[in-house]
Amino acid sequence: QVQLVESGGGLVQPGGSLKLSCQASRSIFSIYSMGWYRQAPGKQRELVAVFTSGSRTNYADSVKGRFTISRDNAKNTVYMQMNNLKPEDTAVYHCNAEIDRRNYWGQGTQVTVSA
Repeated sequence: QVQLVESGGGLVQPGGSLKLSCQASRSIFSIYSMGWYRQAPGKQRELVAVFTSGSRTNYADSVKGRFTISRDNAKNTVYMQMNNLKPEDTAVYHCNAEIDRRNYWGQGTQVTVSA
């Protein structure tokens, strides 16, 4: 099992930046998949950026070149730097970890991109 706590969301103007953090309650070194999903009002939850098989990364096409996922195993934390934010990035961002084929989710952090 693992508990995940997100932070770093907020209100930002278009073109701005935010950095999200996901603090895990245990070591993330051996977690198969860990990363970020988001859910906008009235839409399904979608993958944003994840680590798979430890170090491989996968990004949604809509965020490639703007978002960067990173990790600090010593701090049990995964980050996501979000640059050049757009109004369509507005959503609740959830941290996810897949352990032994079970998915664990954080409560989410709101990101609002608006002028």
